[in-house]
Amino acid sequence: MKRNGGQVLVDSLLALGATKAFGVPGESYLAVLDALHDTKDRLDFVNCRNEGGAAFMAAAWGKLTGQPGICMVTRGPGVTNASIGVHTAMQDSAPMILFVGQVGTDMKGREAFQEIDYRAVFGTMAKWAVEIDDVGRIPEILARAWTTALTGRPGPVVIALPEDMLTSLTDAAPLTGVARVREPAADTAALFEVRELLSAAKRPLILMGGCNWTAEGSRALQAFAEASDIPVIAAFRYQDQFDNFSPVFAGEAGVGMPAHVRRLITDADTILAINVRFGEMTTDGYTLLSVPVPVQKLIHVHASDREIGKIYQPTLGIQAGPNTFAASLTPVAGAWADWRARARAGWETGFDLPPLPSPVDMGVATAHLRDVLPDDAVLTNGAGNFTVWPNKFYKFGPKARLLAPQSGAMGYGLPAAIAAKVADPDRTVVCFAGDGDFQMNCQELATGLQYGAQPIVLLLNNGIYGTIRAHQERHYPARVSGTDMVNPDFVALARAYGMHAERVETTADFPAAFARARASATGALLDLVISPEALTPRQTLSQMREAALKAKETQ
Repeated sequence: MKRNGGQVLVDSLLALGATKAFGVPGESYLAVLDALHDTKDRLDFVNCRNEGGAAFMAAAWGKLTGQPGICMVTRGPGVTNASIGVHTAMQDSAPMILFVGQVGTDMKGREAFQEIDYRAVFGTMAKWAVEIDDVGRIPEILARAWTTALTGRPGPVVIALPEDMLTSLTDAAPLTGVARVREPAADTAALFEVRELLSAAKRPLILMGGCNWTAEGSRALQAFAEASDIPVIAAFRYQDQFDNFSPVFAGEAGVGMPAHVRRLITDADTILAINVRFGEMTTDGYTLLSVPVPVQKLIHVHASDREIGKIYQPTLGIQAGPNTFAASLTPVAGAWADWRARARAGWETGFDLPPLPSPVDMGVATAHLRDVLPDDAVLTNGAGNFTVWPNKFYKFGPKARLLAPQSGAMGYGLPAAIAAKVADPDRTVVCFAGDGDFQMNCQELATGLQYGAQPIVLLLNNGIYGTIRAHQERHYPARVSGTDMVNPDFVALARAYGMHAERVETTADFPAAFARARASATGALLDLVISPEALTPRQTLSQMREAALKAKETQ
């Protein structure tokens, strides 16, 4: 029986295991939308309000579930809006597939209406960019795209779908299943050398990251680290992949890196880096390890051969998946108990904060969240100084998750929270958002309303673009330019989207307000009154300005 391209594509996605597709409808892929009419409760189209929000949802889905997040958008303006999600998925190493409509094959190359060369635009942004010109090749290319998104270093794939190809008929059979690809494993000789290097160390350190850990893999790494008494730190925004309550966990290497984490990396003599791509934030601008050959002995384990030696030449490079590698490790022994204990103590001490000069003290509020949130809560955030609270002052157990962009993209937190609620409506999901960050994608509250996927939003409202203001005060003190904001009534806005909403004006009011937010069946937004002075946990805005002015005077 002949099917059109849209039907073959949707049937193949079902066979691959896709259950949700996030997107904004467009005339360039009507055949796909028509095929989705018949897949209700098997493969549902989540109708978003902006392609950027849809792409963020797909990227977050990939990070949360480990399966490719599916996004569908129209050509031209639609896909350029969605590009932010592709960039985020790439930097997060999260599996994602973006389907985008394309002009008909008979019009290509003429700069037709909304025409874009997707291979050129996404060639350096995605793991793979391809266009399907032959309807009969849809199953082949989808199978390759799914495998590409998941294997090696996971990441996004972009597939362009010419309109006439989707309406063409074919007798090509859709996919009937998904390929099973086992993680690469370390051989016995490599594992022996790992043991030798760690056993000879005086100050060993484990650095782990990535979103493709299984529960079994995380437990295996934790068991090895605890039995060996080796401290563990997480790469930027991947601290949810290791149990923070373990006595070996010592913090996160990311933006606003604590001094004790910086010392751990620089003072370590041997670093076992597993599933880490060595981004700028994790290395403090590539300063904590010398490029290209670190002073520290480096064992770099990654499933992709392209990551090993890309920046740092390791003492030992091993191409292996994180979960198979962790399961193969056997404990080592050494005289580093004090080293591990100091690492853990540094992390614990970091939770001690002075009172903050703000109507709502986020140090106190976040401590309350640590006490009351369930152990499987999902926390999300976009970009801004406010992210320090979910990123540095929350303790993630083995079931909790953090969805936060390594790309530093504003506007990610709310779509990610909605995607998490779509994945598991009964799970507690809390989105941290600054007032600037929130307004990047606040229209996606309508998507949450439509699909019963309404999270709790903690809106830290200080009336400024905080991160940029901090940089201004440090580099151009007392010369404020372009960082003040006049905001709408966020409570009224959230209520218009059918949510419970209230303004929280004091720290003392937060616990009761958050309890009401958790009790709401339609999600909630709490508009938290935050002083611009409380820009960071340990330095006020005025202190930043005064320090910068004093430094200029001495120049």
